[in-house]
Amino acid sequence: MANQALMANAIRALAMDAVQQANSGHPGAPMGMADMAVALWGDHLRFNPANPHWFDRDRFVLSNGHASMMLYAVLHLSGYDLPMSEIKNFRQLHSKTPGHPEIDVTPGVETTTGPLGQGITNAVGMALAEKLLAAEFNRKGHEIVDHHTYAFLGDGCMMEGISHEAAGLAGAWRLGKLIALYDDNGISIDGQVKPWFIDNTKERFEAHGWNVIGTIDGNDAKDVSKAIAKAKKNSDNKPTLIICKTVIGKGSPNRAGTAKAHGEALGAEEIKLTREAIGWTEPAFEIPQIVADDWNHQAAGAKVEAEWNEKFAAYGAAFPDLAAEFTRRMKGELPKNFHQVAFDTVVAAHTKAETVASRKASQLALESFTAALPEMLGGSADLTGSNLTNTKSTAPFRVDPKTGDVVLGAPHEAAKQGAEDESKPKSTTDAAPAPHGVIGRHINYGVREFGMAAVMNGVAVHGGYIPYGGTFLTFSDYSRNAIRMAALMKRRVIHVFTHDSIGLGEDGPTHQSIEHAASLRLIPNLDVWRPGDTAETAVAWAVALQNQSRPTALLLSRQNIAYAPKTDLSDINKGAYVVSEPEAVGLKSKKTVAVIIATGSEVQLALAAQKLLATKKIAVRVVSMPSTTTFDRQDMAYKKAVLPKKLPRVAVEMGCTGGWWKYGVAAVVGIDTFGESAPAPELFKHFGFTPENVAATVEAVLKG
Repeated sequence: MANQALMANAIRALAMDAVQQANSGHPGAPMGMADMAVALWGDHLRFNPANPHWFDRDRFVLSNGHASMMLYAVLHLSGYDLPMSEIKNFRQLHSKTPGHPEIDVTPGVETTTGPLGQGITNAVGMALAEKLLAAEFNRKGHEIVDHHTYAFLGDGCMMEGISHEAAGLAGAWRLGKLIALYDDNGISIDGQVKPWFIDNTKERFEAHGWNVIGTIDGNDAKDVSKAIAKAKKNSDNKPTLIICKTVIGKGSPNRAGTAKAHGEALGAEEIKLTREAIGWTEPAFEIPQIVADDWNHQAAGAKVEAEWNEKFAAYGAAFPDLAAEFTRRMKGELPKNFHQVAFDTVVAAHTKAETVASRKASQLALESFTAALPEMLGGSADLTGSNLTNTKSTAPFRVDPKTGDVVLGAPHEAAKQGAEDESKPKSTTDAAPAPHGVIGRHINYGVREFGMAAVMNGVAVHGGYIPYGGTFLTFSDYSRNAIRMAALMKRRVIHVFTHDSIGLGEDGPTHQSIEHAASLRLIPNLDVWRPGDTAETAVAWAVALQNQSRPTALLLSRQNIAYAPKTDLSDINKGAYVVSEPEAVGLKSKKTVAVIIATGSEVQLALAAQKLLATKKIAVRVVSMPSTTTFDRQDMAYKKAVLPKKLPRVAVEMGCTGGWWKYGVAAVVGIDTFGESAPAPELFKHFGFTPENVAATVEAVLKG
């Protein structure tokens, strides 16, 4: 039998030694949760240290990511490629042990955590992906998708509002293979949490539709293991919360149970006293062989993966097409015919040249892509009829209220109106029920923008689906930190942000986005597209789906936009291209004297201004720049070809002006104030978004 006390003390020793050496970090939570880790990794978690990415492994999320040294200690001890040199290098430049866990940096880390509450929400996304993949691919006698998602979370995660969003969704979706262990140590940075955290956590989660076990002694590995075993046996398909009462800084004579244990090194003297108190005689960063042997999971991990490989081989023999599809999807590869699908979608948009809102153009593109890509998993934060994220191929995701099983072949439930009674564009989704055996692929997230974004991150890191979700652009502020995390993790998540400007009209400045496009463009590794017609929107979707290592934000209009005539579609995917030369408005022999740069609905303003200027024999080029972030990645030769160095430039966008000056513009027709409540046409005139004002601005620049 393994000596669980020694196994836990190994975590405590490594945590306090690594934090002390770095003179930075959080020793208290790792020391307090050490017994919880022993119970989970020692008795329950299915994983193989030699292959951290095998498909049917259990997933683990450390939502309270500041306790990273607990996770690093466990990964090192159980046999992952994380040598002691990396433990010693905790929180140092380019180490595999950064301050908070980061996916693709440390073997065995499933998602990047640190901003509290997002980790448990990522875990909800992972458990959702597992449930959907199981419903889609498992066959009788061939259960190839059958794993649990575990999460540790603390008081801070519980206090963050996103945890309520996550818990509500997990309960509604009956995620029975999600097991969360709550480190209830009653301490945060400011001290004892009782004066500001009085929630009845047990009753709260029961109200959310969870099973709740405990309070149990979280510093007793055997009690924790029994609770996990009980949670795994649940027959009602409900997620489980295990409330584990622990002592932060467990083992430290003078810091245990205090805020001083939370976020600073214990100090050499206290570490010495702690070693004596827990009976740990080894020098810093040394592990006794008997403890190393108890922790080592390499042989057991190889065995459990080999057993699954045998199951998958039998599955492949019985269902070769399904096995190939499952493998493709889990690798994140697009179907072989994707490029043809994308080409056909863009050409069809160009050929039809429809005048529609870009949110509608998005739905038209989605009709094509969701039919061809069964991995696309859409949704909306209670704005389906406005965001237009549903299609004929994406029935609503539903679970059976009695069994909690995924409903297959769910009927479509077309949204009857837009937000706040706005008229809904003609739907393309009035279709027959989904075929039997097909999962619903459109999720009603409810009014949970932040939760939706973080759940999508969890779906993306799990694999098997490409998540996309919709809300109004102004509500991207609710989602922002989760968007940032997707960019940091380099994951393919697509955000559909509609109602992108003052063009939404009467809802007024609370809903009219001004700073949001510029703000999103500041996030590193996030692609932002604001397309100006149906072809640009189709290209934006095609690029987003191919962006395997970055998320995308699509900013879409409520109001209709005319199609911009084009002679070539090949440069749209570069983020900016010449949409109209002076020759298009009858100035064949005139030398181009200026460039108008526009995005989204304002491309039509630029084209109209070009015509007005042509009547005065002023020749201007119009550049559509649907994606500044994509254009910024192009080579210098292309940038100079689109924006010639010596020509003065004027930018036009219904948003704040600050981001445009880096393109060498002489003027910006924009908005640096909040909007107003009025019909859109009146607002355009009020704020100067007219062809006449754009033309006058160009003339002023040329005269200046």
